Amino acid sequence: MHKITPISLSVEGMTCASCVGRVSKGLTAIDGLSDVSVNLASETAQFRTDRADLIATAAETLANLGYPARTSTVTLNIESMSCASCVGRVDHALAAVPGVLEVNVNLAAETARVTYLEGAVSVQDLLKASADIGYPAHPAQMHATLDRSARKDAEAQDLRKKALFAATLALPVFIVEMGGHVIPAFHMFIAETIGHHTSWSVQWLLTTIVLLGPGRQFFEKGIPALLKAAPDMNSLVALGTGSAYTYSVIATFAPDLLPDDVRAVYFEAAAVIVVLILVGRWLEARAKGRTGAAIQKLLGLQVRTARIIRNAEAVEVAIEDLQVGDSVLVRPGERIPVDGDVIEGESHVDESMITGEPIPAAKTVGSTVTGGTVNGGGSLTFRATKVGRDTVLSQIIQMVETAQGAKLPIQGMVDRITLWFVPAVMAAAAVTVAVWLIFGPEPSLTYALVAGVSVLIIACPCAMGLATPTSIMVGTGRAAEIGVLFRKGDALQSLGSIAVVALDKTGTVTQGRPELTDLALAKGFSRKDVLALVGSVEARSEHPVAAAIHRAAVDDGVSLKPVTEFTAVAGHGVRAKVGDAVVVVGADRMMAREGIDFADLAESERSFALHGRTALFAAVDGKVTAVFGVSDPVKPSSRDAISALRGLGLQVVMITGDKQETAEVIAKEVGVDHVIAGVLPGGKVEALDRLRSQGKVAFVGDGINDAPALAHADVGIAIGTGTDVAIESADVVLMSGDLRGVVNAFTVSRHTMSNIAQNLVWAFGYNVALIPVAAGLLFPKFGILLSPMLAAGAMALSSVFVLSNALRLRRIAPAMKEQTS
Repeated sequence: MHKITPISLSVEGMTCASCVGRVSKGLTAIDGLSDVSVNLASETAQFRTDRADLIATAAETLANLGYPARTSTVTLNIESMSCASCVGRVDHALAAVPGVLEVNVNLAAETARVTYLEGAVSVQDLLKASADIGYPAHPAQMHATLDRSARKDAEAQDLRKKALFAATLALPVFIVEMGGHVIPAFHMFIAETIGHHTSWSVQWLLTTIVLLGPGRQFFEKGIPALLKAAPDMNSLVALGTGSAYTYSVIATFAPDLLPDDVRAVYFEAAAVIVVLILVGRWLEARAKGRTGAAIQKLLGLQVRTARIIRNAEAVEVAIEDLQVGDSVLVRPGERIPVDGDVIEGESHVDESMITGEPIPAAKTVGSTVTGGTVNGGGSLTFRATKVGRDTVLSQIIQMVETAQGAKLPIQGMVDRITLWFVPAVMAAAAVTVAVWLIFGPEPSLTYALVAGVSVLIIACPCAMGLATPTSIMVGTGRAAEIGVLFRKGDALQSLGSIAVVALDKTGTVTQGRPELTDLALAKGFSRKDVLALVGSVEARSEHPVAAAIHRAAVDDGVSLKPVTEFTAVAGHGVRAKVGDAVVVVGADRMMAREGIDFADLAESERSFALHGRTALFAAVDGKVTAVFGVSDPVKPSSRDAISALRGLGLQVVMITGDKQETAEVIAKEVGVDHVIAGVLPGGKVEALDRLRSQGKVAFVGDGINDAPALAHADVGIAIGTGTDVAIESADVVLMSGDLRGVVNAFTVSRHTMSNIAQNLVWAFGYNVALIPVAAGLLFPKFGILLSPMLAAGAMALSSVFVLSNALRLRRIAPAMKEQTS
């Protein structure tokens, strides 16, 4: 391999000279790297190598050392891709660029998403690699769906004009030639008036205009690809129509070169093939433009201007000029421009387009509002907290675009097949011609030409390339409309193999807002005194149960006291000083950890647990003082959602840190199959590993302590009302705050994967069945030889069928609709 220009990788995590030493030592140890130089100030590692594969090895070594190389991801709009074989060539060319880590080419979206090492690769390198193989590219803009939709609309209009122009010219060719074959009197009429040679000359003129005009694109793209030994769909069309045209030109202007019995013209075949393929591409472009309809709707929620308060006056500014901290005024009926916190006013806001909840949410001072939602009858002033790319709506759009451009594992198989499919078709066409010439009846040359052209035309692999990505685009878009966001596209396929759904309890099965329902006191202690101490400590904790006790103390009107030396013990409880008193609050394991005897209140704790309460002990200065019973109400939809999941053939398990008795009460209420109780936050990962003995596991959660489990599960599903950390760890995000979205996620997955299977069966079955027919399989017994025109029509309809079938996913109905009361 030629010498590569010195590579400079951006390295994360280097903080001192010892870091530099470790990075330098690790890279130097790689056989094939030379001139290794690591710079702490610029946070770079430079080296030379004559082997491109060692760049990835260097990146892997850096990651193993704990100093990963920075990567970037860019989405490119790729021009001229027309079939699955194009996808394979673009994928191969981009992946071959030294420093590229991952490539995902999408025919339906006409994009390539490339992840590469910063410093080793530039975007210009990627653009050049794509252009060099005949597929010009340019970087996509943020939220490129509108741009793509407008582009596809313009392309559809252009193809429509070309198809109409070509059809206008091809129609008289078709009528004159085919009319003479079908109606003998018409054949005689042509002979007695203008004569057959003149007729052929007129057909030649009209067909030449068709091929040089609307049909020129097939030759401009197909012939260069053929010369580069990388034939694509355009190559097949160019060969097919070119063969029919050339044969006809010889028959018209050099008839002596052909025997009398094979002197015939096929101008109508060449012209009509171009018309039918253009019509097919026109319909494809229209359908592709509609696959991004979901994102277009989301983009339509974004406002263009906002009204901000400056010098006590409302000033209208462009949305791009909004900054964090600006005070934004929203009048009744207006759409909220960005995310923020209400600082003045009261109203109800329709958030259904974001959360799916049909009932408008009340908003007062301190409430949060989300960009894209619609204000009701009141006026609100809020302080902007997130603008631009950081808003919830922008993040949703980005998630959907990422999912729509994803490549599912099943697509890898399709790509491998289609990469060699076009050369195989050309070989099949050559064999077909040879067989007809050797074994076919007279006129064998005519039969060989018809059969060879039919094989070339009918086998174009457009439908294969569109089968998977169009379904993904429409399916993930429809999922977003019903509140299910696939952050990672492969989760769409992974959900289909899930056997077990594990549910976190608090905030997932239950409301996540527990309330204090019971309190048992030890002798000598009063409710007010205990709540004053424990409420003061729990005010420092973020746990929902702690919040319930704190709220109860506030509601009782007790005076909270200053707290010092606060310590939280994950999965156990908290310890702090309130004045001079040492207060410990937590489960029985916390009491045992602190060496506190809680036998006097153990019976009360068991009673609370048997009634579905979460029980917490409180101790002051080493003596147990009370046991609290806290209840977290089950969400109204949980039972129906769990029943629906079981109806899908899934086993449903609830994982909780509660004691077994408490968990069993909740489990019985909601109808789960199995309970894993007493689990510490870190133990959820171990619980998932145990469940994997029954099959692949999906985990549903919403809290910070769920993030490891969400990341560890085969599919992590986050309740969207949860924390950002949980959402970032998940594969699927639910915008509604309950389990109905889980059912909808599985429903969308199953419908989409079924749709992909239908498309693939059609695309591959179509070629498997019709290539032999086009080659003449039916001729010996039935005398049927497929016309090239019919082959072109069938090929165009195949792609249209796949796209139309994928668009049916836009009608997926939510398995569980939002409750309105």
